[in-house]
Amino acid sequence: MTGIDPLDIIAVADSADDLGPDVLRMENLDTDLPPPATALRATQRALEDLLPAASSYLPFTGKADLRAAVSDRLLAQSGRAYDSASQVVVASGGLTALFAALLATVDPGDAVVLTDPCYAGFIARVRLAGALPVHVPLRADTGRWRLDTDALDRVQAAKAIVTMSPSMPTGHVMNESEWQAVERLVERTGAWVLHDAAMERLTFDGRPLSTPLTRPALTARTIVIGSASKEYRMIGWRIGWAAGPPDIMRDVGSAVVYSTVVPSGFAQAGVAAAMRDPDDGVARATATWQARRDLLIAELDGLPVISPDGGWSLLVDAHALGTAAQSLSRTLLEHGQIAATPMTAWGPQVAPNCVRLVYAREPVGRLHDMRRRFDRALHES
Repeated sequence: MTGIDPLDIIAVADSADDLGPDVLRMENLDTDLPPPATALRATQRALEDLLPAASSYLPFTGKADLRAAVSDRLLAQSGRAYDSASQVVVASGGLTALFAALLATVDPGDAVVLTDPCYAGFIARVRLAGALPVHVPLRADTGRWRLDTDALDRVQAAKAIVTMSPSMPTGHVMNESEWQAVERLVERTGAWVLHDAAMERLTFDGRPLSTPLTRPALTARTIVIGSASKEYRMIGWRIGWAAGPPDIMRDVGSAVVYSTVVPSGFAQAGVAAAMRDPDDGVARATATWQARRDLLIAELDGLPVISPDGGWSLLVDAHALGTAAQSLSRTLLEHGQIAATPMTAWGPQVAPNCVRLVYAREPVGRLHDMRRRFDRALHES
């Protein structure tokens, strides 16, 4: 457990709970947008009917219909076929699938490349697997995040690299030159690409899907991890999946089974229905989140805010405001009634200077006075 910090969201959320409904809850990746109606109905039917399949351990690596839905989605998006029986594993959430992929691909002491900033849960899981995080910075370039490809090119040894596009917490979307740098890393080191696709369709301003599965140089070394939580707004279902080459997926499946046994059958029924629904609401939800992002960028014009290209959150550079991230988080909550998480455990150099604002939960009508809240907090600080 050395080097694993408590999740910093917890303390901010606990403090915000004590301050009542006027607080803008922007500390955690929750959303106010509902799941697909088909998912709700399928989950309810599975619970009400109490079918054996909805309350069973079997099959341990996921219900056949859900694994088939995952396989069909990957084929439609990337043109790459995955056998649902041998190359897809269902897990209790995307991060459980990522942890299983780490256990299947790295040994204690191996290097795993991560961005800085990246989700604190990625860093913790790399350490829990006994591996060593090696961080490559994301840099703010003309108001957007870009991967430092020169720094990535200097990495000479790695067993895996964790990618995400759009990423948490930055909303960074990988571009062509960045994927080319990942290809050079894989060629140089033989690293696995563990790609978290939890937000892959949540891109703004017409940006296309950004995935390693369309890159021939990467597909044979890629394990893609998906989740129902973000795109389908199904956080409480705790369903994720992984897909990759059959040999490694046998090990991923074993890691899932021996760590969490099996996700609930009724939740799998709901997610399978969502994945088969052509009206899954992803496009409408993305448009809503983009409108919230646009409002925040306009409200905070002139402040050191790095605009996301997708996802659910954006970062404010506390260091550029002359303060520490923890101090800014505290004063935003106390004087601005904004719950925002300091990124102190989300990377070693870039992240600790920032606080995160999640715009997936608060509607536009509650965000219109964001600048007033910020100005009040900054004045008090």
